[in-house]
Amino acid sequence: MLARQDTRATLTYFVVLVVIGMSGGLLGPALPHLAEMTGSGMGQIAVLFTARALGNMLGSVVSGLLIDRFSGHRVLIVMLVLMAMGLAAVPFSQTLVTLTAAIFVLGFAEVSLNAGSNTLLLWTHGTASAPWISALHFCFGLGNMVVPLVLIAVLAVTGQFAWAFWLVALFGMILLWPLARQASPRALVEKRHDKPAKAPPDPGLLAIFMVMFGLYVGMEITFAGWATSYGTLSGMPPQDAAMLVTLFWLSLSAGRLLAIPLLRFFSPWVVLIGCLGLGLATALSLHAAWLPLPLMALLFGLSASAIFPTLFGLSNQLITMSGRTTGLIFLAAGTGALAVPSLTGPLLEWAGTRAFPLLLAALMGTLMLGLVMLHARVKRVTA
Repeated sequence: MLARQDTRATLTYFVVLVVIGMSGGLLGPALPHLAEMTGSGMGQIAVLFTARALGNMLGSVVSGLLIDRFSGHRVLIVMLVLMAMGLAAVPFSQTLVTLTAAIFVLGFAEVSLNAGSNTLLLWTHGTASAPWISALHFCFGLGNMVVPLVLIAVLAVTGQFAWAFWLVALFGMILLWPLARQASPRALVEKRHDKPAKAPPDPGLLAIFMVMFGLYVGMEITFAGWATSYGTLSGMPPQDAAMLVTLFWLSLSAGRLLAIPLLRFFSPWVVLIGCLGLGLATALSLHAAWLPLPLMALLFGLSASAIFPTLFGLSNQLITMSGRTTGLIFLAAGTGALAVPSLTGPLLEWAGTRAFPLLLAALMGTLMLGLVMLHARVKRVTA
């Protein structure tokens, strides 16, 4: 049974991830309004995604150092205030330069909150954290799914997109009170003096984990960013092709819910093998055109759903997860999010649309290879 304090803290981290998902998910739907506000073309406004990714990468490093040195909840409070300021500033950023700066700040704060919440949840639940991490990442997806509805409602009521940013900022500020009232969990090596501490992070293990997180996030962003274009080029009507991403996110979120009980009965290794095997089979089926594209999107989202949270929970079982270590993992994830989708466009232009499923299959296959290397490394270290 969880202690009452641990339960309250866990629920607070869940809501923090909903807020981060809403903040991160708002940029895409609001992009046309932001382009109109700044008088920018869609090619120019795309710089916002680069600014957010760079903010993510810097925030990953800084937040890890802060979480290790200061009270975790105080760090989350500071980052929530910073995120709220960034959200509030977006509608007032009338030039592309100032808007880019605001989005950079948002990227910095969002990943700091994400990495911080993940670290604190690991410290709260220890080696039993895998199902809780899966639930935490479901909350992030929930925020992504809900925020377009918030924008639609705001536009219907006020006619001004700005209120969507301000409402999400207000939602984030509400969390300051529970975080300030609750004691922050401490690192497991400090918290459990009666148990032997795990060995310091093995550089080889950490490197494999970082590569796998970068590949996974790059694959997720690549599918979400290019599935609509692939569907259109494959002959689907544009409105049907746009639904592919929605189906992907729906099944990804549902899969993270499904992973919560699965991780109570199966080891992370088994869950990861199942996810990667399904993903590889789906990508190859997409290349062979064996199943309709909507079903492919659902299956690929299901295969991708549990990879990140399960891999993150596994890392906590194998190495000591300090704030710095978590920051490095999120830095790798941000690098993958920036690099892999950027390479996808030139690849499709050079090799054609049939390269898209092969790219997905190659990424899934490389992740399977990484899992094999990870298992071999663990056996060698523990032998």
